[in-house]
Amino acid sequence: MKKLLGALAIGIAATTLVHAQDWPQKPVTLVVPFPAGGSTDMVGRAIGPKLADKLHQPFLVDNKAGATGTIGATFVKRAAPDGTTFLVTSLGPLVIAPHLIKGMQYDALKDFDLITVAVQAPNVFVVPANSPHKTVADVIAYEKKNPGKMTFASSGNGSSDHLTAELFWQQTGTTGLHVPYKGGAPAITDLLGGQVDGSFQNVNAVFQHIKGGKLKALAVTGDKRSPVLPDVPTMAEAGVKNVEVYSWQAIVAPKGLPPAVRTKANESMVAALNDPAVKQQFTAIGLEVVGNTPAQFATFQKQEFDRWKKVIDTGKITID
Repeated sequence: MKKLLGALAIGIAATTLVHAQDWPQKPVTLVVPFPAGGSTDMVGRAIGPKLADKLHQPFLVDNKAGATGTIGATFVKRAAPDGTTFLVTSLGPLVIAPHLIKGMQYDALKDFDLITVAVQAPNVFVVPANSPHKTVADVIAYEKKNPGKMTFASSGNGSSDHLTAELFWQQTGTTGLHVPYKGGAPAITDLLGGQVDGSFQNVNAVFQHIKGGKLKALAVTGDKRSPVLPDVPTMAEAGVKNVEVYSWQAIVAPKGLPPAVRTKANESMVAALNDPAVKQQFTAIGLEVVGNTPAQFATFQKQEFDRWKKVIDTGKITID
């Protein structure tokens, strides 16, 4: 019996190794749960061609937007764990939406195999170029005189830009009007057009608009200034403490991915993220490549999950 069990174990290990060596044997879909053009979409489209070159299969981006990214996340949760479907997502569906959306169709901590955190960056508080507000102090003064009047765009209910605004209001004793969009790109479009008054956007998503003079950057939400916006103060420097927020993008797969395939996927995706051309593309617009291990990702996800739960519970934030 011991010999039989040993033979079975060797056979399973050998089969898993073969799967990893052969993966991928079919085209791979990178599901982005937001519209094209946003930060998360950018990550998928940057690494897709590098993965295709290295692994000799197409890596295709499929945008499945809606419900704060949970539609796309649910789709991936239900997909076969065979290495042909991955979710390239922001932090929203993994650590924020579970605290805000009732009747979730997945358990963010249990229903995915974590591959890697791809990139991270602080958000930046921006207003249209013709805004009368030149500093964070201007915004606070205006909001105290006009509670709930200043509109803040976000990429969707429960997104990091939404909760950053909520956290900002909590810390300053002010209120604004949250205007959710179905992704960062349409939010930025209306911000540029002056249809909304401000937003806490990912640095990389609005960096070129700031440099081009179409948006004014009032502060970044990091614990230090952004290398690409060295003249923009942190929120703490602008007089508002405890609004340190980093947005991040990550890659996960349906639960049950063969371990060796998971390892190869991690190694391949981290390599794609650190490809000199890709890394330069990210760092030039303020994104920091992370590329950690699945174990490190799991620890980080739990920390972020608990952190945002506390913020949401403290602020009694709902999206109903």
